[in-house]
Parts: sequence; structure tokens; C-alpha cells
Amino acid sequence: MANYKNEGFDPEEIDALKEECQAAGKSFVYVDDNDLDVLESGECVHIQFPGQYQGQEVIYDALVYTLRLHHSSLVYEMAVEEVQKTYPDYTPPEEREAGYKIAPDREEEAETALTEIIGEIEDTETVKVQEHIEIDTDSDYGVALDVCLNTEDISDEVIENFIQQFKANTLALDTTLYSFTSEDDE
Repeated sequence: MANYKNEGFDPEEIDALKEECQAAGKSFVYVDDNDLDVLESGECVHIQFPGQYQGQEVIYDALVYTLRLHHSSLVYEMAVEEVQKTYPDYTPPEEREAGYKIAPDREEEAETALTEIIGEIEDTETVKVQEHIEIDTDSDYGVALDVCLNTEDISDEVIENFIQQFKANTLALDTTLYSFTSEDDE
């Protein structure tokens, strides 16, 4: 038996994934990913599916998410950077380590500023996004895909259509630049 540095290229791993897919009645399987809270939103999924990469069978390890989620993530990151210029001691809640301390009034000021900056970025459409796929062949497992699609949510149907077109090399990404606002969520 060959020893594979990247298990996602191992024929036994690939066959096991094919069996899992067949048992699930889908061309892919969902991957449990405790690091991604956003997976519960319906706007982002972590999946794996078998396919071909440069003539070789492989497991694709893909993170598939909506254009709206991508946009809001970029807007948030940009706004946090801006807030930290005025409030260098501010760390967003999701990045705080044990023992982090900030005065409550200072935190409130920073978060108010954050909300205002987010609104300003959205109003001026500073951030624009488009559908894209990033392929990472240096992944620890198989070939990693970062897939951003212009859809309301990431459903089984959306995933199946993506995989079918991706494998057939018929996927046509929308190159239109989009911008969203928080009010769009209502």
C-alpha cells in the first residue's frame, strides 16, 4: 500500500468518500466543523466530494458560502480595523482571549463607532464582491476549494448544481460586482 503525504489523494480515502456519498444519496458529504459558527446560518457549508484534479482522482474539501456572507465579512473586518485606529485596546468579541479587559464605557464607544463605520461602508458601497473559486493545492487534505456563490442560501440543490458544473468544467461564475447593506437582511 502506498503511503500518501496528502490523504485526500489516497484511493482508499476516495473510495470511502464515494461510499459515504452513495449512502447519503448525494454527490457530496457535509463535514462537521466546530470552528465555523456561521455553518448554522445556511449561508456557509463545509463539504467534501470526489473529483478529478489534473487527471488524478482527488477529494475536494470545500467551503461554500454566499456572496452576502462574504461581503458582510469583508465589511466587518474593514470596520474593525478602522475602529482599532481610534480604540487600539478594542478587540472584537469573537477574537477575545481569556483575561481580555476593556472599560465598559470604552467598549460601548468602540462598538457604537463600529456600527456607524459599517453603515458608512455599506452606504458608500466601498466593498464590492463577486463570485469566485480559490483552489489550494497545498491543503493538508485533498484539494481545498473556497467557493463564493451569489445565492440566498447554500442548499443541497445549490451544492449539487455547483459540483455538477464544476466537474463538467461548465461552471460560469458571475463577474458582476455586488454590494449589500444590512437593511437587505430584513
